[in-house]
Amino acid sequence: MIEFKNSWDNIIKDEFQKEYYLNLRKFLALEYKHFTVYPDMANIFQALKSTSYEDVKVVILGQDPYHGPNQGHGLAFSVMPGISSPPSLINIFKEIVDDVGGFIPNNGNLTSWTNQGILLLNTVLTVRSGIPNSHKNRGWEIFTDKIINKLSEREKPIVFLLWGNYAKEKLKLIANHHYVLTAPHPSPFSARYGFFGCKHFSQTNDILKKQGFTEINWQILDINDNI
Repeated sequence: MIEFKNSWDNIIKDEFQKEYYLNLRKFLALEYKHFTVYPDMANIFQALKSTSYEDVKVVILGQDPYHGPNQGHGLAFSVMPGISSPPSLINIFKEIVDDVGGFIPNNGNLTSWTNQGILLLNTVLTVRSGIPNSHKNRGWEIFTDKIINKLSEREKPIVFLLWGNYAKEKLKLIANHHYVLTAPHPSPFSARYGFFGCKHFSQTNDILKKQGFTEINWQILDINDNI
């Protein structure tokens, strides 16, 4: 029995009994048995466990987890403490510094963002080690599309940050009363074509401020900081 210990439990509980998810579960059981799969099974649903439905103010949509050793821990773009930040995450930090100031931290753990109402959601929640997109089209997209649909149904507006063509495909799932900011993916292959200079972080805070919500503190603390 999967438990998020927040409002997601009731909102998406029916998905776990549907045929697509039961087939996905069988596939994952074999994958985890015979291969190295990320993230750890206990962290597959970390994004939903970290940010409850009613607390979501911002959604940052990723594709699938990092496929390198011990990188992913269930939050899109985030890595475990002590693991070097991947190039895409470094580019995100660079844009934050250029946009709202601060510094590039010595770690890439984005947990502090989830505590502020950011849902760091990958559209595919697992991946086989060393093989990006290896769990694509196995059922995860149906599951995460349902999450996006449920968020779209909310009356209180949400800011969706869609980076890259894959994320932009989810535009059709998002109702018009929400705010959507799009840009190229922060990957080194595309960041210079419009991710750098997009100013999504200051724009997000401007939107939240106008709605009377607390702005996001985008600065990630160094792992030696005790604040």
